[in-house]
Amino acid sequence: MEKAQPQAGPQSIPALLARNVAQHGAKAAYREKEFGIWQSWTWAEAADEIDALALGLLTLGAAVGDHVAIVGRNRPALYWAMVAAEKAGCVPVPMYQDAASEEVAYAMDHCGARFVIVGDQEQVDKIADVREQLTELEHVVYLDGRGLRKYDHTAMTSYADLQAAGRASNLKAVMEERTAALNYNSTCVMLYTSGTTGRPKGVVLSNQNVIETSKNSAEFDDLRAGDEVLAYLPMAWVGDFIFSIGQAMWAGFCVNCPESPDTMHSDLREIGPTYYFAPPRVFETQLTNVMIRMEDAGRFKKWLFDKFMAVGRRVGPRLLDGEDVSFGDRLQYRLADWLVIGPLKNTLGLSRVRVGYTAGEAIGPEIFDFYRALGINLKQLYGQTEATVFITQQPDGQVRSDTVGVPSPGVELRIAEDGEVFYRSPGVFVEYYKNAESTASTKDADGWVATGDAGFIEESSGHLRIIDRAKDVGKMADGHLFAPKYVENKLKFYPNILEAVVFGSGRDRCTAFINIDLTAVGNWAERNNIAYSSYQELSQHPQVLDTIAEHVAEVNISVATDPMLAGCQIHRFLVLHKELDADDGEMTRTRKVRRRIVEEKFSDLIDALYGDGSEIYTETEVTYEDGRKGKITATLDIRDAVVAPTMKVAAE
Repeated sequence: MEKAQPQAGPQSIPALLARNVAQHGAKAAYREKEFGIWQSWTWAEAADEIDALALGLLTLGAAVGDHVAIVGRNRPALYWAMVAAEKAGCVPVPMYQDAASEEVAYAMDHCGARFVIVGDQEQVDKIADVREQLTELEHVVYLDGRGLRKYDHTAMTSYADLQAAGRASNLKAVMEERTAALNYNSTCVMLYTSGTTGRPKGVVLSNQNVIETSKNSAEFDDLRAGDEVLAYLPMAWVGDFIFSIGQAMWAGFCVNCPESPDTMHSDLREIGPTYYFAPPRVFETQLTNVMIRMEDAGRFKKWLFDKFMAVGRRVGPRLLDGEDVSFGDRLQYRLADWLVIGPLKNTLGLSRVRVGYTAGEAIGPEIFDFYRALGINLKQLYGQTEATVFITQQPDGQVRSDTVGVPSPGVELRIAEDGEVFYRSPGVFVEYYKNAESTASTKDADGWVATGDAGFIEESSGHLRIIDRAKDVGKMADGHLFAPKYVENKLKFYPNILEAVVFGSGRDRCTAFINIDLTAVGNWAERNNIAYSSYQELSQHPQVLDTIAEHVAEVNISVATDPMLAGCQIHRFLVLHKELDADDGEMTRTRKVRRRIVEEKFSDLIDALYGDGSEIYTETEVTYEDGRKGKITATLDIRDAVVAPTMKVAAE
């Protein structure tokens, strides 16, 4: 690897921490809600906690280069653990808190973690289940000791006790020496990919990767010390690491951790973040909840909502983009803001958002436009773990629902002949850990990285448009382009549809699996006095299937207007009897469909979609929350969809 050129300023995350203590020592750096009360730590207090833990790791015999696994929900103490590990000369490896024991075992064994810092008893038990496989693991550190009093503590210590041991040690000089030795080329973190197509890979990111991308992206959106962010996304995800560690350390803003996933939305309202990121699924869920509540509202409230949201859709985005807006429109928008938009933003917890982003999957244009209509500066970015997140971003005033923006500062883009997007940037990862072959196939000698996505750059605007995963883009039997994600995202716009998987590569027509959204459809059933005992029963209700058929027909009309993708209309579909689930291997922990596994697991259903039958009996193995396996059986209806006539393209 080519060595990074030394730059003026901090060379590591611990160096950024020291700078923030000097510049913002008395300002809030972290908050956490516990027992209904917000606890705060200043930069100086956080630095003291981090030093104590780093010294504690040294008392356990932590050596330079050791891997420290971190498993748990978003908590300041676990963010501190990542910085403390680096201060001790180690490499932090955050992992998904909802991962099964086998998934955690694979990652910990792969990186050879000697130490693991976990949140609570659930994670301790998870490690205990696979302890025999973890030959290099020496010590478990736990944050919350509830339920652990009678456990064997021979190789287990509480977080607080480890800090106390660190404070009582005489190893400060060792810690300072290791911290001083850190530079731009030192490893900052190792993050495992979601494993959409196979085993997760350990992505090694250097201090250069993290600091340069944090600096460039923070300056792009003018992020500053007064900003507030809510840290609620998985700590193992690269986006959370950049927002809650990289950018927070660079800009010096405050990281707020909710009390639990269940209280996330109320905590969001209390904090009122100014910088907010959410994947499309979160925005979709929020919008679904809004629409459900409006269906239950009185006639006058519903009329008021519809009237003023129409004003918002017409005026809001123009105001955000700084366009000329007439006095009358401004007045109408002010009234809409007072009566509907302002209260709605407050309910969503988004009143103070100055910069908002979504990424990870394409967001439906209608969903995107809804939030822009509220005056929320929601933008799109495109990134991946190997890029330390940022590849493209949308500048203010150039925000569109159909692109992912222009190259982020310091990023170069090129499109290969087959349409695959390549990039080169200061954020390009160092390597895949213990996987030179995959590193070489992903990153060439000149530093260009293959994204695995197909797309093109608009000549008129310079914006990047992503079509789909390169491996998923194919051809229909008649030569039409097949891009399933394009159609799936249109389907997922409807509140009733949670997930969709479209098939058709190499075939004469497209078909689809659909998952209903239990919250939205269950609310509809309740309003219409329709009784049901399970997700499975509700999914096969004739009226539900009729509604989904209407949505599919509307999507087909929309797809038919695109000359390039008109062949992707859905001819037949079925509603699955279970939600696609990460525990069953059908999705990644970041909620991306593992398309190949779904195709293999439900091959009988796909065959039925391409047959002539109107129903199919199936048996499916499922994994329950406690890890037990079971089997569910169902007879699924197969519906023919209304296919729209393809738009004729005028000859040039």
